[in-house]
Amino acid sequence: MKLCILGGGGFRTPYVYAALLRDTGSPRVTEVALYDVDADRLAAMTRILTQFAEGFPDAPRLVSTTSLDEAVAGSDFVFAAVRVGGLEGRRGDEHVALDLDVIGQETTGPGGLAYALRTVPVMVDVARRVRELAPNAYLMNFTNPAGIITEAMQSVLGDRVLGICDTPSGLGRRVAGALGLDHTRVQMDYVGLNHLGWMRRVMYDGEDVLPRLMADDTLLGGMEEALVFGLDWIRTLGVVPNEYLYYYYFHRDAVARIQESGATRGDYLARTQTDFFGTALAAEDPAGLWRRTIDARSASYMAEAKGGEQGAPAHLREREADPAHQGYAGVALGVMAAITRNERATMILNVRNGSTIAGLPADAVVEVPTMVDANGVHPLTTSPPQLHQLGLMQQVKAVERHTITAALTGSRDEALLAFALHPLVDSVTVARQLLDGYLERIPEVAAVLQG
Repeated sequence: MKLCILGGGGFRTPYVYAALLRDTGSPRVTEVALYDVDADRLAAMTRILTQFAEGFPDAPRLVSTTSLDEAVAGSDFVFAAVRVGGLEGRRGDEHVALDLDVIGQETTGPGGLAYALRTVPVMVDVARRVRELAPNAYLMNFTNPAGIITEAMQSVLGDRVLGICDTPSGLGRRVAGALGLDHTRVQMDYVGLNHLGWMRRVMYDGEDVLPRLMADDTLLGGMEEALVFGLDWIRTLGVVPNEYLYYYYFHRDAVARIQESGATRGDYLARTQTDFFGTALAAEDPAGLWRRTIDARSASYMAEAKGGEQGAPAHLREREADPAHQGYAGVALGVMAAITRNERATMILNVRNGSTIAGLPADAVVEVPTMVDANGVHPLTTSPPQLHQLGLMQQVKAVERHTITAALTGSRDEALLAFALHPLVDSVTVARQLLDGYLERIPEVAAVLQG
């Protein structure tokens, strides 16, 4: 089978390739096509993957190219992890918002909308190329904001596009681990949108074990979510929130902490990735350099929510792990195995809603437990969200849809609606300032909104 990785020069690529190296099932991926617009990054990543493959005589063949059509043609699966505008665009996403005392984050709030505005047209074009050159392929989207991008691409490829995020599945595994249970036997009751969801139950042999975790200060206190939200707030909610809900529940705290730090996540990544790619091509041990860089990168993940730099979060400790534990790469491998080998599996994915969540459109992308088999993806029936959960999901979904319309039509009015209606933007005046700021700072946003 052929796997195409769009954004193959990105930092996530080794996770995927490492998972493929350890996959012994059949059929399996025999060719990996890496596509990127940056030839130097591609060359550096190819060196790293080649080093990874040492000792694996049946390692998938690597092909790197700056031609999208060449990479996509004949693929059985396509992974998409593309950053339109690069890290300078991400820095713009963050700083324009923070300058107006609004959260600046690449997926949540106005920063995520600016990121989506410039990314949707590119990814919809990618979907069209996949439809023409690899019509039977499934596309697994990692490109952020994952929910918005997946929904936009589904307008071209339908249910052959699904979005992957490892955070919900990782949360379920860690709940099981905290209780000393086999994570492969748990069923997770999770509902939401990408980076906006709640773990409501964790079923193990017919018992919801989440109340046992909630009642134990030591066990609950050892969860990363307790560090982010605090024990009292988690218990008040009665569910475990996705860590990105920190930006909603503690918006002003998050803004203040990022502003006080003097540097954003994008600032940090721009510096460290520039240093990495400046040395990786000539490095004697490029894979080791990547591992050291990724360890430092993981340690600073969501530092503003955790009171400063911490050790790498559990769901980011993917290196050298069994594929089943390799975060989103493991989820992606599970999807591929379920489809090609009919190894039926249930995982939390970003898929078309259908009738899963009443109160949201049938063609809206939601993040819910989904059964995957040779016949495709099938979201599972779920109990209704609570009113506050559904209300937040509805408002954010409306914002996402205005963003997609703006990106595909170039309408500044639709873009303004998206910013103004977002629950983390507290006035139309601020929304106008955000839109003007992104148009001025990020050329790729200005190119989309030409009207």
